[in-house]
Amino acid sequence: MLLSEFVKEKRNAAKLTQPELAEKAGVGLRFVRDLEQGKDTMRLDKVNKVLQLFGYQVGAIPMNRNLLPDEKG
Repeated sequence: MLLSEFVKEKRNAAKLTQPELAEKAGVGLRFVRDLEQGKDTMRLDKVNKVLQLFGYQVGAIPMNRNLLPDEKG
């Protein structure tokens, strides 16, 4: 699932509008809109402010979801 879809899904599940989410996360409405639209460049500190409301944070995952050569299964 894309980050933009994830945030929108969590916001809707919490019954929050975009302005309400922006206020609760301490970010601007424009940022929330850009995030939900999948803008290519986003400040990670602000993304984490939004995700923190739902108990998440940004983390690294393999692009193809397969284990990397140095990882164990």
